[in-house]
Amino acid sequence: MRVDPSYVTNLVGALNSTQARAQQLTSQISSGVRVNSLSDDPLAAGENVLLLNQMQQDDTFTRSSAAITGQLQVADSALEQVVSQLTQAISLATAANNGTMSANDRASIANQLAGIRSEVMSLANSSYQGQYIFGGGQTANAPFALNAAVSPATVPYGGDGGVIYLETPNGQQIQMNVPGGQIFTGPGSTSVFGALNKLIADYSAVNTDTSQAVADTTALSTALGYVSQQRVTIDNSITQLIAASGAVSSQATQLTAAQTNLMQADVAQIATQLAMAQTQQTALESLIAQMASGSLFDKLR
Repeated sequence: MRVDPSYVTNLVGALNSTQARAQQLTSQISSGVRVNSLSDDPLAAGENVLLLNQMQQDDTFTRSSAAITGQLQVADSALEQVVSQLTQAISLATAANNGTMSANDRASIANQLAGIRSEVMSLANSSYQGQYIFGGGQTANAPFALNAAVSPATVPYGGDGGVIYLETPNGQQIQMNVPGGQIFTGPGSTSVFGALNKLIADYSAVNTDTSQAVADTTALSTALGYVSQQRVTIDNSITQLIAASGAVSSQATQLTAAQTNLMQADVAQIATQLAMAQTQQTALESLIAQMASGSLFDKLR
């Protein structure tokens, strides 16, 4: 009987392949991971890379959103206090406009309004983690400074109009800031510092022009309403961030489960495969040993 000369070579190749498979299965059982290298399962390895990239994006967003939420909450708290300060200022101005106060009384109110202006300016220069939150894109320096060399005084804005957005993993754009120039030194009657400075000048004068003071009080009321509108923008951003963070957290849980299912070894299934591989390996080793001893050739004669 003629024996294929490549038969032994094929048997050895099959044995090597079986031994490698047994080692791979043993490694999977030991590590609990089904895919330890690209060669184990190229498709699963590729899917795992995609999952890891998405998980990294989610993790980056989660860390960023936590810091930005803190910043927005500081901004919201500052504007809440600004609203309270301006409400008090309007109350003082309304009382001063009733025509019954003396010059000294009006001067006292001017001093109180100057104190409120200082408080509002301090709030407008609020910072978070070393950055000024109302400076637009210019966060390194305080955006507001009082210039009392003129009358009425001025509070120029040193920031810019830069609006910064955070992109969520699904592509949503969330506004991260509201520039201070938009909030405190808006055009016309929307300027908080403009109205406050005029009222302080009105009541500091020896003879207050009541009609002008009334007009400036109305302007401050308008500015207060405008501040409240800007606060709504910040509140909306906080709500959007919380919702986006919740969605990302839920997605992260799903991605982790998907990766576990993709990469984790099924120990029971792999143990069965290992037993089959070991049985095949034993059979091949026995067959090769018989051929080496010549007993198999004897049987084939």
